[in-house]
Amino acid sequence: MNLKELQTFIHLSQSLHFGRTGDAMHLSASAVSRSVMRLEEQVGVSLFERDNRRVQLTAAGREFLRYAEQAVVNWQSIIQRLHVHSEALQGELGLFCSVTASYSVLSNILEVFRQRYPAIELKLHTGDQADAIERIAEGGEDLGITAKPKQLSPRLQYQELTRSPLRLLVPNIPCAVNEQIAAAGEVLSPQILATLPFILPERGVARTLIEQWFRQMQIKPSVYAQVSGHEAIVSTVALGLGIGVVPELVLATSFLRERVRVIPVEPALPMMEIGVVVLQQRLSNPLVKAFWDCARSSYS
Repeated sequence: MNLKELQTFIHLSQSLHFGRTGDAMHLSASAVSRSVMRLEEQVGVSLFERDNRRVQLTAAGREFLRYAEQAVVNWQSIIQRLHVHSEALQGELGLFCSVTASYSVLSNILEVFRQRYPAIELKLHTGDQADAIERIAEGGEDLGITAKPKQLSPRLQYQELTRSPLRLLVPNIPCAVNEQIAAAGEVLSPQILATLPFILPERGVARTLIEQWFRQMQIKPSVYAQVSGHEAIVSTVALGLGIGVVPELVLATSFLRERVRVIPVEPALPMMEIGVVVLQQRLSNPLVKAFWDCARSSYS
């Protein structure tokens, strides 16, 4: 077995989908299947139960996963330790975050990180922050910047960086939504909120916090649209299509902030905690640990 086969096995054990693992590892689905079969031949047991509809780890597969994860971490660590002994830290780090986090949170870390470790190349991938935890857990990225979920796998390590209150946004242009708000006298009681069209995130921590807020007010909102990413919520509200909730740091950096306005509400919206997350085992990698420590010092 080789490192690529172990990495492919680890990813498949998380995705449970040959196609998605193939895309992540730059292999065809059939090549992923052959890689797994070679591993099974070498260890002499079945690692996955698979049929036309599903893929699932066997008991032996779950035990082998612990070995594979540790083997990959050990390999990466020894390579980096050898580099440490010969020269400054160098290599690649994969990082995932939202577009907003890339310049509102990450920029503070990079200012320190680049000064300390100029030879480390950062591979930055941006997208919906709701995807960050899954991408880290599947081993697709080394680190991620994301909101802290209510429950976190014991395999993951999380470090708080900052907090951002959630804000209720309404359009700042003449539109039917503002006519409803004006008719209510700008006082958005739970009863009025229940009649307004909401733009909600499809999923993620913000969606969970917003739904808790709805339950606290005992209302069932009128959902106009569900979108991917907080930036899309600001855009949709700015068009006058509804009202929405986003973290304050998203609004502060949005080029559309003049086209929306914040309305205070009672009970107040909750606070969102934002931090960096990593697979616990990867903290033994000197590159990952270097970024982790820079993040801590940047926000301490």
